[in-house]
Amino acid sequence: MRKMVAAATALCSFVALVLFATSLRAQAPQTQTWPQRPVKFIVPFGPGAAVDIGARLVADRLPARWGKPVIVENRPGSDGLVAIQAFVSADDDHVLLFSPSSSFTVHPFQYEKLPYTPADLAPIARLSNTVLAVGVPESMQLASVKDFVERARAEPGKFNAALVPGLTEFTFDYFVKTAGLAVTKVPYRNIVQAATDVGEARVQIMMSSYAILQPQAQAGRIKVLAVNGRTRAPILPDVPTAAEAGFPSLEMEGLVGLFGPPSMPLELRQRIGADIAAIAADPEIGARLAATAQIANPGGPSELAAAVEDQRAHVAHIAKTLGITPKQ
Repeated sequence: MRKMVAAATALCSFVALVLFATSLRAQAPQTQTWPQRPVKFIVPFGPGAAVDIGARLVADRLPARWGKPVIVENRPGSDGLVAIQAFVSADDDHVLLFSPSSSFTVHPFQYEKLPYTPADLAPIARLSNTVLAVGVPESMQLASVKDFVERARAEPGKFNAALVPGLTEFTFDYFVKTAGLAVTKVPYRNIVQAATDVGEARVQIMMSSYAILQPQAQAGRIKVLAVNGRTRAPILPDVPTAAEAGFPSLEMEGLVGLFGPPSMPLELRQRIGADIAAIAADPEIGARLAATAQIANPGGPSELAAAVEDQRAHVAHIAKTLGITPKQ
């Protein structure tokens, strides 16, 4: 009887070992031979946006490493949902999402039904942080965020704001509530046009990527009061962070990364992440990102995952303060 039990145990161990080895063999070719055809980056913004430029900088360099072309496809619209749905429905490890996390971290508080779950977005690589900033008309002669708050309190309901939908708008609502302000939000189909209205003082405050504010700021029509990130931006060394300006409620990170389908093995995601990190470390790439108001911030799957979760926690805190409950 003991011999039979021992034999059965040995047989089970042998079968388990064979299955494990088979699994390893099945994963290894996928990791080692990927990509087997052109790779597509889906971007949730139109051509010329900072994220689009970052995606194309990386896409231009990757074929030398991968031996296959990398195509950038722009799918703007619906707060990032158009791009995310296209990515998820493809269910293809050669179709990846190149996106700021702000395109989806607020979705659970905005929509009752989503065409995806957080698990559908497997982190691959962190590329950069977009420089986000707060700008006001130069003609208002405001020197700080505090000056704006004091002026807005003195004239409740008379100031207009232009905001990028999603996390930026969410963060601004948090700032307005905690500062006790009454500001009217003006919707824009194309947020780039809002910078002109701010420069001409038709809109009194705007929060967006600095790349959108930059032309009007350089023309002397917009005054940048603060950057929203946790550290000062090299492109704006004299501009304080939101926290330094005394209003941490305006703090948010413009995290940009690459995401794949959940079926993509971690080993492959780490390999891709290492390739992108190597490209981002090139001083030429860093300089070109900086020219479009982005800061190179490379990292692999674990770094991107941690940063996204940190942002999700921040969004949940803001939602709780605003009295917004998850719709999912």
